[in-house]
Amino acid sequence: MHVEAFVTDLPLVSGGVFRDARCRYAVWGELSPTRDNLVIYPTRFGGTHEQNAFLIGEGMALDPARYCILVPNMMGNGASASPSNTPDFPEVVTHADNIELQRRLIAERFGDAPIHLAVGWSMGAQQSYRWAVEEPDRVARLLTICGTARTTPHNRVFLEGVLAAMEADPRYGTDEAPVAGLRAAGR
Repeated sequence: MHVEAFVTDLPLVSGGVFRDARCRYAVWGELSPTRDNLVIYPTRFGGTHEQNAFLIGEGMALDPARYCILVPNMMGNGASASPSNTPDFPEVVTHADNIELQRRLIAERFGDAPIHLAVGWSMGAQQSYRWAVEEPDRVARLLTICGTARTTPHNRVFLEGVLAAMEADPRYGTDEAPVAGLRAAGR
């Protein structure tokens, strides 16, 4: 595996241009001479290429000896451009914006290689769905794991519960770490 960064000015669906939008990505394996073994495996919400690695390895379904596996870190996950590491991070970044950043990365790194498989877990699955819908002639196969075509209202309720656990900690919103809130949210 090797990890690199791709940087470009990215037009956003919400309008404007995200200057120097950065996608940190990992690649396992090599593109074959026939260029028919590219797998795109986007990260889930909050996940990184390291956390996607559990499905990649010798003798596994995503075997780097057979496939060139590209794992782009989703914007906002802390590895690619994110509010925590990018001063002018946009207020709204969509799946379409992530896919366009990935599309530009692939064009620069792999040219017009077809995508043998788009695979993803959770929000990575949502990105994979989008790849298949936007590029049906390019994406040969789709595998989504624990993913929906779009975020459900139930997911918002879940996230509000996690936030409520954090906000219940008296240290929340202060300079001190909300340790009890973090423990409750993690539970």
